[in-house]
Amino acid sequence: MSRVKSESPTAVTDVRTGSKMQRVIYVTYLIAVLDITWMFLQFSITPYLAKKLGFDTLWIGYLQTMVGVVQLLGGPIFGRFADLFGARAAMCLSCTASVVYYGLLAIADSPLMLFVHKLPAVLMHGLPGAQMVVTDLTEPDKRAEALGKLGLCFGIGMVAGSTLGGTLSTRYGETFAACVAAGGSFISFLLVWTFIPKHTKIQAPQDNTDKKSNAKSVFDLGEITRLMKYPGVAKTFMVKIISGLPSGIFQVMFSVIAMNFFQLAPEQNGYLMAYFGIVSMVIQGGVIGRLTLKYSENSLLLLSIGMSSLVGLAQVFMANVFQFCFIVLPMMFSLSVFNVITDSMLTKTVPSSDTGTMLGLCASVQSLLRTIGPTIGGFLYHNYGVASFGFIQFAVNMVVFVFMLRNMVNSKDERRE
Repeated sequence: MSRVKSESPTAVTDVRTGSKMQRVIYVTYLIAVLDITWMFLQFSITPYLAKKLGFDTLWIGYLQTMVGVVQLLGGPIFGRFADLFGARAAMCLSCTASVVYYGLLAIADSPLMLFVHKLPAVLMHGLPGAQMVVTDLTEPDKRAEALGKLGLCFGIGMVAGSTLGGTLSTRYGETFAACVAAGGSFISFLLVWTFIPKHTKIQAPQDNTDKKSNAKSVFDLGEITRLMKYPGVAKTFMVKIISGLPSGIFQVMFSVIAMNFFQLAPEQNGYLMAYFGIVSMVIQGGVIGRLTLKYSENSLLLLSIGMSSLVGLAQVFMANVFQFCFIVLPMMFSLSVFNVITDSMLTKTVPSSDTGTMLGLCASVQSLLRTIGPTIGGFLYHNYGVASFGFIQFAVNMVVFVFMLRNMVNSKDERRE
């Protein structure tokens, strides 16, 4: 007992010192790149594998909905687990689930197996795990910039995964590509185990007795939902869900849009996703950090929502992939700024001991969008076409923009009085 008490604070103090902290953050960035690479490799092969197994657009939507459901359930619990047992344990759990996930994809030879392979996704939260480490090791005023660099990692992984997935599946088949992803996830596990410290928070757990008592609260919904009671959290969450829903629908339906509307082959789809990644890298690596130094987070959030509305209007008139490539620029800017700023704002509103749970809730928002998105998206696509996605995005974000602008103006008037 005494040994646990003496070791944990030392480990935490050590990880907070300059060179050690930077090394942990850089390795975390590398792990995030690898995790996103394997994820987008899978994105680029699953729709085509599903089509080979007889899936139509509706059943592909059900498949995506299943992933959203299991990750929606697992996100908050994963965040709570990380707060209680440390970042290393949580990220190792995620990497292990990824190995199983991609391994099952490699042997999926029937519609049932394609659904079964999605089950380990309940524990696959590699990017939220990396966000937890970065959040713990950065000061609040530098948090948005640090999370933006994780967005740069996302872009690199998107480019590498999409290109690799399209190339490997075209030349060697979907099974080989899935095996590569499984092997890569095991490498990520080794990196986490070797370089990520057991605890990254300033306040380490006190002793084993506390751990055993707290372990029961991993599945305590009261401990998770109490974060909503902090000032500003519920409002920011509502904005994150409502404003993010239309773009989330478009994202989950994009594989279908690329295959049916744009008529892209797997390799061409991979190149288009790589283009997304390059644009994302430029925005999140070279733009967001500078913007956060000059403008307030509320102003940047308002900007991203307004631009998202204009992106939706452009999508209404989109007719081909060439036009879409131009729309991608403002689309990726609005998405990147929106996600980074909302995550940063939410983690600043809770104590440092609860940032993991909060980031788990943030991840569950994306899972919620993936859960309801395919059903709504499939209905809209079959009945009203691709333009309907853009019209809804324009209308919803314009309403949210007016609401946010009005609140900002009222707040300024109250401060003057």
